[in-house]
Amino acid sequence: MTQWENLMAPVYSLQLHELYDRDDLPMDVRHYLSVWIEKQDWQRAAGDYGLAILLFQQLLENIDIQHSRFGLQEEFFLMQHNFRRYKNNFQKYQEEPCILARKISWFLEKEKEILLSAELNEKVQQLCVEQQTMETDSQQDLERRMAGFKNEVQCMEHTIVCLEEQQDEFDFKYQTHQMEAVKDENEKRKQWNILQSLVNQLNSCRKRTLVDLLKILDKAEDLIETLVKKELVDWQRRQQKSCIGAPDNVSLDLLEKWFSCVAACLFQVREFLSKLDELSGKVSYENDPLKMDKPRIQERADTLLKNLLLSSFVVETQPSMPQGKGPLVLRTNVQFSVKARLLVKFSELNHLMKVDVSMDRYRRFNVLGTKSKALNMTESQNGGMVADFRHLTLKEQKCGGGGKGASEISLSVTEELHIINFDTAFDFKGMSLKLQASSLPMVIISNSSQQQSAWASVLWFNMLSLYPKDIRFFTAPPSAPWPQFAEMLSWQFLSATKLGLNEAQLEMIAFRLFGKQQSYNDLTVSWAKFSKENTPFTFWVWFDGILMMVKQYLVELWRDGLIMGFVTKAKEKSLLKKKQRGTFLLRFSESVIGGITFSWVETTLTGEPEIKTVRPFTKNDLEQIPFHEIIRNFQLMETDNVPENPLLYLYPNTPKDEAFGKYYSDKSGEQSTIETGDLTLEAFLADPLLSPPGGSNNAEDFMISSYDPNLLNCDLVSSELNLPDLHTLPTQFCGIFQSF
Repeated sequence: MTQWENLMAPVYSLQLHELYDRDDLPMDVRHYLSVWIEKQDWQRAAGDYGLAILLFQQLLENIDIQHSRFGLQEEFFLMQHNFRRYKNNFQKYQEEPCILARKISWFLEKEKEILLSAELNEKVQQLCVEQQTMETDSQQDLERRMAGFKNEVQCMEHTIVCLEEQQDEFDFKYQTHQMEAVKDENEKRKQWNILQSLVNQLNSCRKRTLVDLLKILDKAEDLIETLVKKELVDWQRRQQKSCIGAPDNVSLDLLEKWFSCVAACLFQVREFLSKLDELSGKVSYENDPLKMDKPRIQERADTLLKNLLLSSFVVETQPSMPQGKGPLVLRTNVQFSVKARLLVKFSELNHLMKVDVSMDRYRRFNVLGTKSKALNMTESQNGGMVADFRHLTLKEQKCGGGGKGASEISLSVTEELHIINFDTAFDFKGMSLKLQASSLPMVIISNSSQQQSAWASVLWFNMLSLYPKDIRFFTAPPSAPWPQFAEMLSWQFLSATKLGLNEAQLEMIAFRLFGKQQSYNDLTVSWAKFSKENTPFTFWVWFDGILMMVKQYLVELWRDGLIMGFVTKAKEKSLLKKKQRGTFLLRFSESVIGGITFSWVETTLTGEPEIKTVRPFTKNDLEQIPFHEIIRNFQLMETDNVPENPLLYLYPNTPKDEAFGKYYSDKSGEQSTIETGDLTLEAFLADPLLSPPGGSNNAEDFMISSYDPNLLNCDLVSSELNLPDLHTLPTQFCGIFQSF
């Protein structure tokens, strides 16, 4: 299937129309000549005049051929006309065919970007498709209720107009009756009966209007409860999870639409009630329902509107530093940004409402920078009412006792939680009240060395806490159920690399935490086990070290699924021992922070499979030599000192060059020793002379050997030899790979 055929799916139609909105390469030409166009090397032609002029001439010939194929059929008459015009337009490239080649090459690259972007989006969407379906159903139901509510308010507007007309009719006839001096008692009684009938009708209409208003308020109350107690709470939870990497939708556009709709309708109801006040002031009578019932309805309408407004001020973007690991970790004297938003959007309020920033008093900090800004529609991409604080900093106030409360004395700095508050005054159409929004609890550090521990606290809080203002959370932190914990770990990889962890990888992590179990679903991970217990380092330090290594040096290999990563040594052995010689896999080190190693299958003299492992490569290694080049050029000295790369097939059976070929810097495929500065590939080999005292059963414990930079290859001694025998060999030629 050609690239163009793949782009014919409806999902790409809008992007294609936007791409082909000019005549540089008409979409008709791209469509009918798609096979021929994709077979040509337009990129090379852009710099090769001879090839460019040849392709230019072939393009004109193909346009002529396609023009003739349309024949004289009436339905293709317009296409014939268009293709004649296209050919004439292309004639302008007669003298500069390389320009045409460059443009066509550009279009083909943009098409590839559209396809790659769609593939990536599809992977992300698969992670939350069920949630999106549920949200869509919920949103559609709320949209229907909102439309019905808005329609009833509009109908009430018509009802109020009719009521006013009915009252004017009664008032006119009553005033006329008063002015006329009717002497005939029968006529006077007749007119009075008519007036009585009119006032009875007016009274009934007033009662019915108030009943209808109460029904509107009932619906408003149901909608507000849905918005405030469900939709807004759901959004806040999604925002919490998105802060720690979850691919959740945290757009406020729908909430703003719904909040604004209900608020506008309630303000309209208040106008109706003011109109009823005006009507009762003109005409009233004994037991007038407007005098008796309207105050109660007014109070309820005001209460509902206040409840809505008090919940409408939120923190849209949580505090974050540009260079931080994520939001909610701030460092003193380092700038951070945060954005507040009012979900009730009225253009009349643009630039009128001032937002002030303040800190909680758990520890005293001075907020420096512009601490007061107006809510406005110009700082938001979608025109929302926002106050975007971009250059705030925190400075701690030095005070006796360190500023800690007695009950929190056991907490470390990275377990102390703080909140930023945003205050503003709402004053619109007679409704005045103070609004406050609060950030999620955040950790404030003074040194970059605290960043890793602080982010662990942010992860734990937002994974487990359903109370966004619980700054005492770490006085008794709850344990995390394994399924929830595993999901959080996967989000870290998903947000950093666009590819999360699969079930097999998560199972290895569970094994590291709990040991062998039939099922991990009912188990929990404590805060101490996650971030405090050093054996010899905490789980989080180990996991985060791997994450940072992958993000900085291995992201493409990880995203392409070439790194198995989280796999135990026992599992590694069971996987490889059934495979052919030269099969290898890549896994993360269990004993070195931020380390990756590879193991492969060798065959003993008796024909038995033997698993060998190289010591882990870390940041220092990967900064100098890309990991795919290490795999490509790795060599052992075999029989007769002939160098051989033992890595042949990436597990389960993919030829090495097929798996890693697209990453090679030199596409010739020739094996060569990599040398970068003082580091050569030989330096990655383990030296038994530098093994820990008393020996080690873990190949990962071996350190880098001394080596001769002038050597092209390094002899590796088979693990069949006993360790003492290796001491007789020159250290620059020695390396040992532990057998399993």
